[in-house]
Amino acid sequence: MTTQRDAATSPGRTPVSHVPVNVGRGLLMGAAEVVPGVSGGTIALITGVYETLIGTAGHTVTALRHLVTGDVRGARREAALGHWLVVVPLLLGTVVALVVGASVIEPLLEDHPVGSRAVFAGLVLASLAVPVLMVGRAWSAWLVLLGLVAAVAAFVLTGLPPGTTADPPLPVVTLAAAVAICALVLPGVSGSFLLATVGLYEPTLTAVNDRDLGYLAAFALGAFVGLALFVRLLQHLLSVHRAVTLAVMTGLMAGSLRALWPWQTESRDVLGPDGDLLPVLGLVLVGAAVVVVLLVVERAVGADPTARRGGEPAPDVAGR
Repeated sequence: MTTQRDAATSPGRTPVSHVPVNVGRGLLMGAAEVVPGVSGGTIALITGVYETLIGTAGHTVTALRHLVTGDVRGARREAALGHWLVVVPLLLGTVVALVVGASVIEPLLEDHPVGSRAVFAGLVLASLAVPVLMVGRAWSAWLVLLGLVAAVAAFVLTGLPPGTTADPPLPVVTLAAAVAICALVLPGVSGSFLLATVGLYEPTLTAVNDRDLGYLAAFALGAFVGLALFVRLLQHLLSVHRAVTLAVMTGLMAGSLRALWPWQTESRDVLGPDGDLLPVLGLVLVGAAVVVVLLVVERAVGADPTARRGGEPAPDVAGR
């Protein structure tokens, strides 16, 4: 049964006054996506809007399918089920952060790589508590094993050297975007990191900064196709195999910490600690503190990222 507090704070009934808060969440997600090794899906988990995003994306995909088949009424009905007062501000904030972050965060990573990675490592490390608690019960040996396997897979993936592609063909851009967009909705997998691995990270940043419409259109097409194919699968997994899916997410997030190890070469070879460790550890704690603050704020505004909302059950196969 939905309590009065659940009804008032469920993202599906989000008051207009929460729109600025959702824009802020989107800004954080977009900023995270610019950083190789940090997933926007991780930020969505921390800020309590992860399942809202997945559910609305599923309704959108279904609505578009109805529209293609000429079922306009069905498309309208499905679209009306989306949490648009949450998702639209999130998307707005994400786009703004991507554009600004492409010109601000990238130089910061280049000029202060050790300190920047330390902050983001602390952020991801503290974020592990969110999917762990979302499981809602004690972890069995099977869940622990799945998490470890996912962690090893992410560790290996994040150790692959970055590729170099100066002028990628647009079909390649579309294909890469279809894969990378999955990271936006999958905590622990960084879309920017995947782009860097195939050599498209810098060309994509350049296209954003130069407003290369042809490149951006090809990227947007791939992103749409990838999201349409992936989101329904993720909805099904969260509904039918929720604990297993969250265990895998936890493992992916833990394994991705390799990409954020402060001391590493440009080819992603891990190095031993160099210099004074205390400032670096302090920056790790700063990143962790950011997560703690975000979780406290989310509880204050009524969105608990570690529990299902009474008015918003986990998305199922039907997107309801």
